[in-house]
Formats: sequence, structure tokens, C-alpha cells
Amino acid sequence: MRSICFTIFFSFIWTLNPFSSLAQTIQVREMDTGKPIYDVAIYNFEKNRSVLSDENGKADISIFTINDSLYFQHPSFLRVVFSMDEIKKMNNIIPLEHEVRMLTEFVISARRWEEDKSEVPNKIKPITAKEIEFNNPQTAADLLMISNAVFLQKSQLGGGSPMIRGFAANSILLMVDGVRLNNAIYRSGNLQNVISLDANIVNHSEIIYGPGSVVYGSDALGGVVDFHLEAPVLSTTPGKFQFSINAGTRYSTAYHEKMGHFDINAGFQKWAFLSSISYSDYDDLIMGSHGHPSYQRPEYVERIENKDSVLNNPNPNRQMFSGFSQLNLMQKILFTPSEKLNLTYAFHYSKSSDVPRYDRLIQYKNNQLKYAEWYYGPTKWMMHSFTLESSKKMFFSDNTRIILAYQDYEESRHDRNLKHTSLRHRTEDVDIYSISIDLYKNFLKKHTFYYGIESVYNNVSSVAFTEDINTGVNTPSAPRYPDGRNDYMNAAAYTSVKLNIGKKITLDAGARYTYTYLHSTIIDNSFYYFPFTEIKNSNDAFNGSLGIVIRPWKGSQINVNLSSGFRAPNLDDMAKVFDSEPGNIIVPNENLEPEYSNNLDLGFLQDFNHKFNFEITGFYTLLKDALVRRPGTFNGQEYMLYDGGFNQVYSLTNASEARLYGGSIFLNAKLSSLFSITTDFTYMKGEDIDGFPVRHIPPFYGGLHLIAEKKRWRGDFYMLYNGEISNENLAPEEQSKIYMYEMDDNGNPFSPAWYTINFKASAGIGKIFTFQAGVENILDHRYRPYSSGIVAPGRNFYISLKIAIS
Repeated sequence: MRSICFTIFFSFIWTLNPFSSLAQTIQVREMDTGKPIYDVAIYNFEKNRSVLSDENGKADISIFTINDSLYFQHPSFLRVVFSMDEIKKMNNIIPLEHEVRMLTEFVISARRWEEDKSEVPNKIKPITAKEIEFNNPQTAADLLMISNAVFLQKSQLGGGSPMIRGFAANSILLMVDGVRLNNAIYRSGNLQNVISLDANIVNHSEIIYGPGSVVYGSDALGGVVDFHLEAPVLSTTPGKFQFSINAGTRYSTAYHEKMGHFDINAGFQKWAFLSSISYSDYDDLIMGSHGHPSYQRPEYVERIENKDSVLNNPNPNRQMFSGFSQLNLMQKILFTPSEKLNLTYAFHYSKSSDVPRYDRLIQYKNNQLKYAEWYYGPTKWMMHSFTLESSKKMFFSDNTRIILAYQDYEESRHDRNLKHTSLRHRTEDVDIYSISIDLYKNFLKKHTFYYGIESVYNNVSSVAFTEDINTGVNTPSAPRYPDGRNDYMNAAAYTSVKLNIGKKITLDAGARYTYTYLHSTIIDNSFYYFPFTEIKNSNDAFNGSLGIVIRPWKGSQINVNLSSGFRAPNLDDMAKVFDSEPGNIIVPNENLEPEYSNNLDLGFLQDFNHKFNFEITGFYTLLKDALVRRPGTFNGQEYMLYDGGFNQVYSLTNASEARLYGGSIFLNAKLSSLFSITTDFTYMKGEDIDGFPVRHIPPFYGGLHLIAEKKRWRGDFYMLYNGEISNENLAPEEQSKIYMYEMDDNGNPFSPAWYTINFKASAGIGKIFTFQAGVENILDHRYRPYSSGIVAPGRNFYISLKIAIS
């Protein structure tokens, strides 16, 4: 039986391996840096044929003939045209020159495959490599704030939880190179997991707004955040070795940030190797000095001579115990046995230092600080992945991609109350195994059929103990999750079709079926005396989408999209016991079912000859069977003893509905060959069935940018702003967090409006150096973004130097 399985597997791999195929491959590069350019449209008008360059900038142009003229087009570069003879004389390397222009067509991965944006009904925001390089974000969370793509919440400096259309945390799906990061312990509260990624090695990212469950499965209720990291680059010169080096460093004043990054690519004809390392160190964050004095940190706890002492903060604008550090490593190996088969192995490793939970360190109880210590232990994330991608045309597929991945994720929590000697340690380790197979097939020249399968298995271990910091004696304590086996898996299949009806209409439809299963066992029941020793749950979900794109006249696009999403309850929903806030405790409920969202998107885009363009989008989402906290009982009692006190019992239940709606507008105008201006504005509202505001709805927010750019010089003078959320519009969960909010005239918490003025610039020096500098929050405003525990940076100067050798 085993030999039969191996025979079938290797026979399938062989069908994908086109050793006998003949092709001509070119590579498209940036003229000034030599870096490969992905998603360049290469086409011939007369024969209506086109191909796209891949992440290595490479494209197979064998579909064209020797007499064809090829056009090369990309939104960020000047369009050029070359004959096949000219291409041959350039050794199949095509240089493109940067140009400031509107985004008329952009290739994105709404279905895990590259597509023309003008054929996609979803609202999708790409964050390009050029934007990432110029903005130079500190973390992957900060990267998402480029162009106000999402609203970002931070409980501590070492964090960042994106909010999309009223959803956050485990209702937003995070992807990296085709592998889902969401795991069985992703919670509904704000998460910091996204910062495990290294922003210095992200090539580009895409934000898919609204349910993405047809293609991406559970958790994609509010949207999908899809990261694409740098890829190894092969040598394009026969018989020659090719290498490139990128290095950079950055320093900023508000954090005393010290960052260093280095990556090297070694390319051969069929093999390429990419190695990357980054290290960042942040000191305590300094807030602004103007406005909202209640945000200051007047005192902090320090242990002196084995006693907790509350000390006055000599600089109340310094957010004591907020700093952290992080190491990121990446190794990728690419092997191309033929021009239509790519095999890629990738290794990722991330480890942080202890990360103080700042919003807990500023909580008070009985007019004194509640905690002496509260920090996340080193967060460790490791991933191995293997990707097979074939572009050999077969009867069932034009392109096939198989991804196998293993992740090991560890997080821990450590807390101790003021003047107590018991330090509680809780650690969770998650092993995640996944496989996905995605395929597409073009038919009748202009239509495409997509389909695929996916399965993910999670195994969670949870341990806890309490340490007496005076004696060093450890005693067992209640873990966050059951201490036995915790298995969580899902399996799914999906299909979708794209029909181009003439040149002006594209229809899009898709469907997905998903099955989920959870089994959790309790070995030591002495901490809670549950009336059960195991938790079992299985669910299935069916969801779909239907969209249409209409292009009524030149440069215009009308999008209408109906879609449904779902989120299956995970281990964190069903089996966790924890104190959600002082005096309350959440207990398990194994009878949970998936929560669903039904969404309508309407969008209109118009581009006027690459000089001015705008995009208007509106949405309406109905959330059903939402998981919410409701008062419950434990062994028939409404209160239970936990962590040294009696707590009111709550549990999650499918008890709520909510409606969310809103819209956004984006404008971009090219004022001259040097100057352009962009502005964006986002507004949304949400309330549950009882009329209460939804927790993850941010205030209105937007930005205004005046950009000057010429070749390798660029400057951006810009303003960012957020509106106010009054007390009556603050979600009930937020109203109890008085330590995080300002007080209105009636003594009730609210989230004030704020704005910042900022400037940043970048200049290329010679062929290999890029110098960047800027100042953020020039007016030094003291402000705290909605729902955040830590106060935003005050006036922040930064400088950066990058080196690129190829």
C-alpha cells in the first residue's frame, strides 16, 4: 500500500514537470537599482496575448512570435515597447524607469493567483514594494498603516492589531506567502501576532476588504491581510553567478530605536538562495507633550530590597516598561528544474524579548497600581514551508500550486499583583500543520475556473505554574486551556469562476465548504472542578460570493459584490478559562456554532488619463450568530472563586446579531511632473441587535499627502487624523476601561479626536545608497488611538541608511 501511495505521488509530480518544454524567459528590472519587478503586464495589441512577470521579475514569452512587438506596462513605471530582436540584444533583461502615475490596472491575488484589478469586484488595497521602501515601517503592524489601509490598535509597544470594517483579531485572516497564520488560540481580544513578521523583508502586501472566506476559509469575516515576502532571484546570465546585497539601519528618537537589517541573494541558473536577518531594539516610548495630561504615566512599580515600591516617574511622558527587542531570520531556497516548475523551501524564525503589557501596567485598583508585573514572555514563531508551482498546461490546470507548511508558535503570559510574591506563568505552544492545493484553468480564451482544497491541523499544549519570587518555590496553577490534548482541525474545498463577457463586463462567482473539528481533554480538574473532562465540537459551513464588474467607459469601473463569510469557533472560544476584566471570568462552552457575515460591496473607480483618479466604496454587513459574552453559571452558581476572589461567571454564546456599514473615498491627483496629492477618508458605524455600538468600529479617519518625486528623490508632507468617539458611541466593553480613555465634562470615558503633521524624505546617493529621514508628529501632540493601551509617539525624528548592491 505504501509503495502504491509513493507511486501515485511521484507520478503526479512528474506530470507537473515539463522537462521537454521549450520557452524563452526574460527578466524585468528596475532601471536604477536592478531589482526585479513583479506583476509587469507584457502584451501584444494585435494578437491580444499577454503574460505577467512573476516575483522574480521573470516571464515566459514563448506565446509570442519573432515578429511581435511587446509592450511592458506597470503602474509605477513608464510603459515601453521592444521588438523581439531588441529584447535579444538586451540579453533578455528589460529595464523599466519609475514614473509617478495613477494606478489604472494592478495585478493582485484575490483568488491566490495574480489577476487584473479591473476584473475583481472586491475592494483590495495593495501596499507596493515602493511604498514599503519609502515609508520604512518599524514593524509589520506599522506596515499596514501605510496609506491608511487599516486602523491599527496597540495594547503595548510590541503589538499591533488591525481593524477592518468593524472586525479584528481572530475575525481577520493573516496570510504569509500563501500560508495562514491564524491558529487555534487566536482570540477575540486584540492580538500582537502580526509583528512576528519582519517588515524589512516584506516585498508587498494586500488588504482584501470584506469576507474572503470563499478562497481563504474561516476567520476571514472582516477581511484578509496577505503578506508576500521577498523571493530568491535566479541568475539571468547563462553560466554566471549573480548576487545582490541589501543592508539597512534606522534610528528614531521617540523609541530610541536601533534597527539593523541584512539580506543576501545568490543566484545560479537553476538554484537561488536568499538569506535575511533583522534585529530591532526599542526603549520606553516617549509620548507627546501637548494635551490630555491624564494620559501621562505619573508613577510606576519597581522592586527594591525584595519589596514593591511605587516610585514617581521623573518624566511622566515616558511610558515606563514599554520597550522590547526582536530578532528575525529567514532563509529561502529556490530550485527550478525547468522553466515551468519552481520548488521553494522557506524557513522563518522570530523571537522577541519579554514584551510588557503596558495597558495592564497602568490599571489601578483601590487607588493604587494593580500590577507589579505583567508581560508577555518571548514570543517565538518558526515556520518551514515547501511550495511547488507548475505553469505547465494540462487538461485540468494551467497553473498548479501546492504548499506544505509546519509552524511552531509559542507565547506566554506572566503577571503578579502589587505587593504579592506570587508570579503566575502561563505558556502555550501550538504546532500547526497545513496543506493547500490551488489550481486554475483558462477556458474559451477569456474565462477562468479556479478551485482548490486545504486542510489545517493544530495541536495546543498549555501549562501553568506560580512562582514565589522570594523563595523560588513553584506550585502548579490553572492553565489558560485544558492541560490534556487539544486538537483542532479543518478541511475545505472551494471553487470559483470568472467570466469576461465582452470587454466591459466581468462576472464572478464562488463557493466553499468547510468542516471543522475540535477535541480537548482535561487531565487535572482540581483547579475548577468542571462537571466534564473533555470538550468536543464539530461544525461545517457553506459560503459563497457573487460579483460583477462593469467598465462602462474608458478609465471607469463599477463593482458590485455579494459575499458571505464565517468563523468557526476555535479552542480559545470554547475551552479557555480566563479573567476578561477585574471581577469577571469566562468559562468554557462546547456548544458554540460558527458566526456568519453577509456583505454587500459597492464601488466606483474613475481614472482620467493618468492625471486624476478616485475610488468610492460603500459596504453593508450583517453579522449573524455572533459570539458574545453573556452572564452564565458554573455548577449552578453565578459566581466562582478564581485567582483569590469571587468572580461573576460569563461564557461565550451565539446570541447576537450586528449590522455594520460605512464607506471610504480615495483621491489622487498628479499636479505636475513633480508634484502629486492624495487624500483618503474612511467612515463606518456598527451596532448589535440591542442597539449597542460594536467594539471594533474605529472613529472616522483619513489622511492628506502632498508628494514631490523625481527619479530617486521623494518627499511627503502629510497629515493624519482621527475623529472622536463620544461616550454614548463607545462600546460597553470599552466604557469599563477608564484607565485608557479621557473623561468628558460628565466624567464619562470617551476617545478624543486627534491629528498629526508629518514629513519624510528619501534620496538616492550614487548607485547603491539611499538616505531617508523624517519627523513624525511635528506638533508633539499627546494622543492615544482608539482602543489602544499605549499612547502614540510624540515628536519623532528618524534617520535611515540603506545599501543595495547587485
